[in-house]
Amino acid sequence: MSRDGERVIELVSELTTRIGNVLTDMVPPSAQVHLLNAQRELITALVLIYEHRVTAPSGSRSRRAGGARGGARSARRVRKIPID
Repeated sequence: MSRDGERVIELVSELTTRIGNVLTDMVPPSAQVHLLNAQRELITALVLIYEHRVTAPSGSRSRRAGGARGGARSARRVRKIPID
């Protein structure tokens, strides 16, 4: 993971911690667990999107946007990401 990606994770984590502290009194415990899981998935998705944008060669974006073959190729690479 790149250093910028780590900084983004730290920033998002800090913001969600502060917001979480404010909302703790208003949100029931079962909903808090659900929201924490959703937060983890969102952060993972944002980091993966960011890293893909940073590490993708500049020519690959224009090729993929050009037709159906590019979509079929990217659909084969889809994998589930294990989340704790």
